[in-house]
Amino acid sequence: MSDKTIVISEAESRVMELLWQQSPQTSEEMVAALLEPTGWHEKTIKTLINRLLGKGAISAEKDGRRYLYSALLRREDWQQRESRSLLDRVFGGKVAPLLAHFSQHEKLTAKDVAELRKLIDAIDKKGRRT
Repeated sequence: MSDKTIVISEAESRVMELLWQQSPQTSEEMVAALLEPTGWHEKTIKTLINRLLGKGAISAEKDGRRYLYSALLRREDWQQRESRSLLDRVFGGKVAPLLAHFSQHEKLTAKDVAELRKLIDAIDKKGRRT
């Protein structure tokens, strides 16, 4: 299964975040990390792990009497697909309306604006080289 066909839910993305931060992990480690912040039951977390296994987003390797889980879906691939989907669905595929929305409705710090300027400068320089 290619990364392009793997669609993960918001809940599944919480499990993926753990594995993107550190792999491999046991189901017990993931349950311990997710129980309190999510309020989910152990069975719910294990169901999410099994769904991700079925989708090919993670792998399981037998280690004695337990399994070690690792991410197969790369965070960067998922982020790119999700951000493209958001742009297409909400902003007609254009970045400028997204930035305009944030500048009007969210508080951008001076640091945020400086980072955006750096990105625009880098894009501008790259465009001049091509």
